[in-house]
Amino acid sequence: MSDQIQFIVEKLNQEPFRKNYNLITFDSLESVQLLQLLNDVLGEIDPKHAVDIREELPEQTAKRMLSLLGILKYKPPGSISDLSAFRQGLVTGSKPVIHPVLHWLLQRTNELKKRAYLARFLVKLEVPGEFLQDDTVADINKQYEELMEAFKNLHKECEQLKTSGLSTAEIRRDISAMEEEKDQLVKRVERLKKRVETVQNHQRMLEIARQLRLEKEREESLAQQKQEQKNQLFHAEQRLQRAQLQLKEMHHAVVDSKPESLMKKLEEEINFNSYLVTEKIPRELESKKNSAYFLQKVVAEPAMSQSDLNVLEIKINEVNAQMNQLIEKRMMKYEPIDSKFSMYRQQASIISRKKEAKAEELQAAKEEMSSTERQMLQKTNQAHELEGSEVLKGDEFKHYVNKLRSKNTFYKKKRLEIAEITAEYGILQRTEELLKQRHEAIQQQLQSIEDKKGISGYSYTQEELERVSAVKSEMDEMKGRTLDNMSEMVKKLNTMVAEKKASLAPVIKELRQLRQKCQELTQECDEKKIQYDSCAAGLESNRSTLEQEVKGLFEECAQEESNYHYINCMKRNLEIQLQRAKEEMKAYVSPDPQERRKAIREQYTRMILEQENLGKKLREKQKAVRESHGPNMKQIKMWQDFEQLMECKRECFLKQQNQTAIGQVIQEGGKDRLVL
Repeated sequence: MSDQIQFIVEKLNQEPFRKNYNLITFDSLESVQLLQLLNDVLGEIDPKHAVDIREELPEQTAKRMLSLLGILKYKPPGSISDLSAFRQGLVTGSKPVIHPVLHWLLQRTNELKKRAYLARFLVKLEVPGEFLQDDTVADINKQYEELMEAFKNLHKECEQLKTSGLSTAEIRRDISAMEEEKDQLVKRVERLKKRVETVQNHQRMLEIARQLRLEKEREESLAQQKQEQKNQLFHAEQRLQRAQLQLKEMHHAVVDSKPESLMKKLEEEINFNSYLVTEKIPRELESKKNSAYFLQKVVAEPAMSQSDLNVLEIKINEVNAQMNQLIEKRMMKYEPIDSKFSMYRQQASIISRKKEAKAEELQAAKEEMSSTERQMLQKTNQAHELEGSEVLKGDEFKHYVNKLRSKNTFYKKKRLEIAEITAEYGILQRTEELLKQRHEAIQQQLQSIEDKKGISGYSYTQEELERVSAVKSEMDEMKGRTLDNMSEMVKKLNTMVAEKKASLAPVIKELRQLRQKCQELTQECDEKKIQYDSCAAGLESNRSTLEQEVKGLFEECAQEESNYHYINCMKRNLEIQLQRAKEEMKAYVSPDPQERRKAIREQYTRMILEQENLGKKLREKQKAVRESHGPNMKQIKMWQDFEQLMECKRECFLKQQNQTAIGQVIQEGGKDRLVL
């Protein structure tokens, strides 16, 4: 049982409850608080039950909790009689009933959350059979069952997808796409190598390009280091500003604070620390010493067998029985002075336990506050180091990391493409320059040859004439083709128009006849439609009147049926009452005294006499209490005065003992001389 309560307290102190209970506070909870705690746990499992039980009747609370526990498939221990006791204990908030339920719920919270979520959609509504005779209700019930089955299938698929992870087909597709990209890159590299091999001194040019790339990368790394150092300098300046601001705030707090408040805080801290030093820590140290002494004593003893343990258990049971007998004898004596002292002792022990518990809670709260402040300071420094930006949490941070990774890969890909294009552009530019140089050299050679032959400008003129003649021939061919196409198109259009006219002439005649017939049929259709609408309106009005009559008859039938059942119930009740009256009369008239004692009148008479006797005894007891009230109160006052007097004497004695320690030593020396 103690392990069960320990587990409940640990779970309630964690998220999302955070009740801050210990074993003593949890055990001291009242029935209403226990029921509210159970309701809070049920509300965490199913949010519909997160209500205040003070705002509803106890019967409603018990009914709601029992229904949810039934959905969650909680089985209370015991037989059917124990089930009624379980229901009664749930209504009254009994600890033997509530504690096992809390232990069962807190053991499997996640599983029960899932079960409660599914119960919202999978608990089937029971529709009576007479309602299912209606077609509309039957169709809706069928749709409801189909939707429930669809929800089951979808939930199963969702769970399978959650547990399955990535499929092998997707992985294979990704691998094949990567292999294709790899093949493309290999082909591109080979193509570029072939282009480069045709250039003179390509090895030296490649070496120079590699050195240029290394220098650019070094330049980028140096720029990045420079930016990082700037950021570090900026963060250091921000930290300095924050420290200066905190220093100013502390100065202002010290200036604005009053001496009384500071003294009060210091007094509270001194009282708390003095309590820890004088009472709590010495008591804990003494208990630790005692436990260590007992453990050493146990270790020093030789090993014990099972028979020795049985003998010790028998002795412990005998000592416990003797202690119980002594306690019973003392209780039977009932000495009033001892009872008053015991009452004061109990109050003092309760107050000391409460004081110890509060001191422990205060110390734990201080430790928790200090650790929380340290964590908050660390998190604040980390947040400010990120250039004052908002700290991302949970899914947002994951989304940001994934986005950053995708951007990084995209950036690297584009950077490689830019480098390849730049290299290819350099090669093409160099090729173009070489071709231009060759063309200029050939042109110069041709011009020099023409100058030698005395026909300078002949090649240029020849090229211009060839170009002009080629353009003229192309234009002439285009004009001829255009005229031929236009003449052929006109002929085709004329023949197509004549053919269409000849084919459409009989169709047009038939269309005119069909138009006249369509107009006649349209008029007839309008007349029939008007007749249909009037007939349908009459039938609809008759149907509505009949439906109202049928509905009234159904209601009348239901009313008569309910009256019939009510009369039958009343008749049955009257028969039962009449039977009880006959049995009562028979027992009352019977000459047998045993039968007469079973009569209700005799039972009530005996109960009245018992209550009258009890009332007389209580009045006599009340009279005795009133007579002894004055002397008892006077005696209590005398004992209180006596206690104050003894307390004053004790304080005076301690004060005198502290002030006159040296005088006491001298007096003790004089007494020793007198004795000698």
